[in-house]
Formats: sequence, structure tokens, C-alpha cells
Amino acid sequence: MHQTAEHLEERTLSSEQKFDGIVVKLFVDEVELEDGRAATRELIKHPGGVCVVPVDDEGNIYMVKQFRYPFRTVLTEIPAGKLEYGEDHRQCGLRELKEEIGAVPDSFDYLGCLYPTVAYDTEIIHMYLARGLHFGEQHLDMDEFIDVVKLPFAEALQMVYDNRLPDAKTQLAILKAAALLNKA
Repeated sequence: MHQTAEHLEERTLSSEQKFDGIVVKLFVDEVELEDGRAATRELIKHPGGVCVVPVDDEGNIYMVKQFRYPFRTVLTEIPAGKLEYGEDHRQCGLRELKEEIGAVPDSFDYLGCLYPTVAYDTEIIHMYLARGLHFGEQHLDMDEFIDVVKLPFAEALQMVYDNRLPDAKTQLAILKAAALLNKA
């Protein structure tokens, strides 16, 4: 939900695209501040993403371990993926769940969205809780290498509290799912 306070708004004076990548586009904009002065804003345009908290009937959560290049380490996260521009986030979430852990859910509840980097990035991540899981085969992307990890939901929740899951979308989605499941 966007809140507005007109006096805080910035007006775009110019926008120049500096980079057009596979995932992101980088712009440098000139804006007018509320007091009339000009300022520069660097902006990353991103199509957004989806993440899913998959919980089975026994109360286990399924997560993935994968190498994250920016941090040069393997992180444990919930299944997630990038949206294509204009793609329906619910359909993307169902696809990513099937691709990454091979599961199709009976129920798929929307947990809301988060803005992970509000100062310079347009990315919005939509969160879902998947229950009633039916498993088949994974269908990973050609450049995707992951391990699936199954653990009790309570253990994953404790990992959030202990800061052992540093990924923002994973932390928030698990906390929201815990609240919904009355496990917080």
C-alpha cells in the first residue's frame, strides 16, 4: 500500500538508462526535491519475484540451499523465483514450487508482499504459504543447482530468531506463515 504526503514527493526531471541486463535495468534520474533543489537518484528496475513457504501435513518446511554469488556463499532459503515483466505472481509461485522442490499444493495462501530494497530498487516480492503438498520431480533451470532441505517448521522458525537465515524474504515469509499457522 502506498502512502502519500504530497510535500514529500519528488518529481522526475530526467531519466537515463545506463544498463539493460537480463534481470535488472539501471537508471540515473535527476529529481526535484520539495524545496526546489535537484538531486540524483540511482534506480534499479526489477520485475519482482515470488517466494513460497511449503509446509507438509506433518509440519515440515521445505527449503533450498544454493550458492548466492553476491555473497560468495551457500544460503538456505525458501523456494523463490523471478517474475517476468507482467507475469501473474500466483502462477509464478506455483511454477517455482514445482521446479525447485517438485511439489504441487492443495492450498496456496497469499501472505502479502515486501519491498526488499526501498531506497534504490523497484523489486516487489510476493509471498505464499503452500500446504497439502504432492511431490513429483524437480524441473530446475539449466543454470540452477540446489539441494532441498526438509526440517520441522519450529526449527526453521528458530533459525530465523537465531539469525541463521539471513535472507529477508525467507525470514519474513516464515514469520508470516508462523502467525497464520498459529506457531509464532
